[in-house]
Amino acid sequence: MPKLAAFPKAYMQALCKDGTMKLAEWFELAATLDIDGLEFYAGFLEMADEANWPFFRTQVENLGMTIPMLCCSPDFTHPDAAFRDKEIVKQKRWIEMTHALGGRYCRVLSGQRRPELTIDQGVKLAADSIYACLPYAQQCGVTLILENHYKDDFWEYPEFAQAMDVFCDLVAAIDHPNFGVNYDPSNAFLAGDDPIELLKRVSHRVVTMHASDRYLIEGTIEDLRAEEGGSLGYAKRLRHGEIGKGLNDYDAIFSELKRNGFDNWISIEDGVDGIDQLRRSVDFLRRKIDQHWT
Repeated sequence: MPKLAAFPKAYMQALCKDGTMKLAEWFELAATLDIDGLEFYAGFLEMADEANWPFFRTQVENLGMTIPMLCCSPDFTHPDAAFRDKEIVKQKRWIEMTHALGGRYCRVLSGQRRPELTIDQGVKLAADSIYACLPYAQQCGVTLILENHYKDDFWEYPEFAQAMDVFCDLVAAIDHPNFGVNYDPSNAFLAGDDPIELLKRVSHRVVTMHASDRYLIEGTIEDLRAEEGGSLGYAKRLRHGEIGKGLNDYDAIFSELKRNGFDNWISIEDGVDGIDQLRRSVDFLRRKIDQHWT
């Protein structure tokens, strides 16, 4: 039976930028949900002090949950080798963080889709950089999970491997027991792809999942394309929504995952409108998991 984790999407500014919320407050809120774990983000302000890492692990475990996954955003497609080397050092640090938190899964990304980069160049840069991190991940008992991502909150350009064909090329270029896919169905819509088609192409490599639903508050996907390069973070017209009320077909998604023997962590990356919305998303996913795995 898959396990459910939650990510504090509604509280990222408070936890990562202005410090108006402490992680202990998020833990207490999350403990009221029917979940098994918490996905952490490497950029939480309180994670800057390494001494806090085991302390947070204990706090979460004392509330009956674990920390299975760490979300981080390496940028491996920069043309400068020295820049990429620094990103590899950061990724190894995040692997250490994952291990200290008791987690088994640490996210990797390809990097930014810089205009001067060809597909072949980007795939090679990203694959080589990920391979450089994998021996250390294996040593720490951590699996690196590549997400079909849209855009990090603090990036100028969208994800290099955003499009399905490019993402599949990158996944195919990496063959290692400590590497797998973190599947996010909503991000496929943003790439102009069919999330079910993408899932069928990589479902044998999926080890974790982000559960989400997305919608555009105005305009079209084409309008989104026009504004996604050259500005920091997410486009203003893009919104996370309550799971089960967006475009994703969770019956089709869970059927395909179950068919491939998936029995692992699903982390909820919605609830931007607060804990009650997140609770409804949890309840929806619990019903769907029971329906497909029991």
